[in-house]
Amino acid sequence: MEVTNKYVAIKANIDGAPQESDFELKNGSFSLLVKPGSKDVIIKNLYVSIDPYQINRMKIASDSQTTSVFATMIDPGKVIDAYGVGIVIASGNPEFEKDDYVVGLLSWGEYCVYNGPYLNKLDAMGLPLSYYVGALGLSGLTAYAGFFEICKPKKGEKVFVSAASGSVGNLVGQYAKQFGCYVVGCAGSPKKVKLLKEKLGFDEVFNYKEEPDLNLALKRYFPDGIDIYFDNVGAEMLEAAILNMNLHGRIAVCGVISEYTDNGKRAIPDMLSVIYKRITIRGFLAGDHMGMFPEFFSTTIDHLNTGKMQVLEDVSFGLEGVPSAFVGLFRGDNVGKRIVQVSND
Repeated sequence: MEVTNKYVAIKANIDGAPQESDFELKNGSFSLLVKPGSKDVIIKNLYVSIDPYQINRMKIASDSQTTSVFATMIDPGKVIDAYGVGIVIASGNPEFEKDDYVVGLLSWGEYCVYNGPYLNKLDAMGLPLSYYVGALGLSGLTAYAGFFEICKPKKGEKVFVSAASGSVGNLVGQYAKQFGCYVVGCAGSPKKVKLLKEKLGFDEVFNYKEEPDLNLALKRYFPDGIDIYFDNVGAEMLEAAILNMNLHGRIAVCGVISEYTDNGKRAIPDMLSVIYKRITIRGFLAGDHMGMFPEFFSTTIDHLNTGKMQVLEDVSFGLEGVPSAFVGLFRGDNVGKRIVQVSND
């Protein structure tokens, strides 16, 4: 049986800030039957992740395309793979059966076929399926591994999180508070500032757009210096954080969204501060820390069930909304994890 599969593609490689006009909704014939002898799993996509790192895959060239299997180059006109949750339509793999929920590498499309290692059966345990795209998925693992494994926190330390209302930043702040740290975040609107303080329990939050001097702002919020900086932004924010780090401070570089679409914007850190303060700066990817997934998952489920952590999601409906959802990331439109619900279960 064949159906028409709608999917989102780029028209050409993107250089600079993405526009909705850079994308197109395409149609292709798609078989819902498994070929005899294959181990293909045919999946109806339900929820797909919208992540800023995808812009680096859309460029003509980026270091990400040659250093990570999850960030290879996206060809114009082709299906774009993305993390998500779906339901099995048919399977030639004995590990998956029809009507199983699955989570893993799916696509920005209505259907996908998968026969690789990055797919797992999903027991939702009564929680919304969308949680497994964000807080209980790779965004959550990124936050957990970055904070606990890369930053190696100690109780009472002072933590700064940039892009604190984003998919990863809001979780880092919550993990840090649960661990017993003093946490300050920054965000780009009064609404986000209020949400982070009142709903998620950050100690302090400031609107970076209202701060003419980020160095002075950080000195105001961290008069005794920063022990841990979780960087999602790069550029001037990283420069200011380094100037305010304490001895043996740790910086986890998770993302540099301010630099993704502006080739002229690059951080110029004060390397004397890095040397004499003995600051550790380390980039990382969630895929490097899959061994921590059981610990992360168990801890986060417990925090959610006991109300110690909250899930921030920004969910829109309809595949045609993927370009708008993606482009909005670079304007700071989202609050929490941006997800598109492709179809109903």
